[in-house]
Amino acid sequence: MKKEEFKEFVKKHPKLVEYVRKDEMTWQKFYEMYDLYGEDNAIWNKYLNETKEIAKAGIAGLTLSEVVNWVKNIDLDGLQEGIGNVQRVLGVVQDFSNKNTETKNTYRPKPLYKHFDD
Repeated sequence: MKKEEFKEFVKKHPKLVEYVRKDEMTWQKFYEMYDLYGEDNAIWNKYLNETKEIAKAGIAGLTLSEVVNWVKNIDLDGLQEGIGNVQRVLGVVQDFSNKNTETKNTYRPKPLYKHFDD
């Protein structure tokens, strides 16, 4: 399901949480971008550029202590809160889509010339 894939994408790229916190983007917009373009599109370069630079720096020769310090600086509470927000938004979207399909399937028009239930 796209929702679960998007959650995994956010877990891989915690930098996205900062954009939402700074009100530069919303989870809804990120999810729509993910849904339309996927995770390998160049549209993410703007948002994930710094994350890629950190990964490249790790390959170039970060020491283990530097990596541990970087991991310690990750705000897990903020990340969890951001993922929770995404879950709520996606839940609301899913509820709306479920309601729309339920109402379409349950409606049955009455016959035109039938006046009484015989």
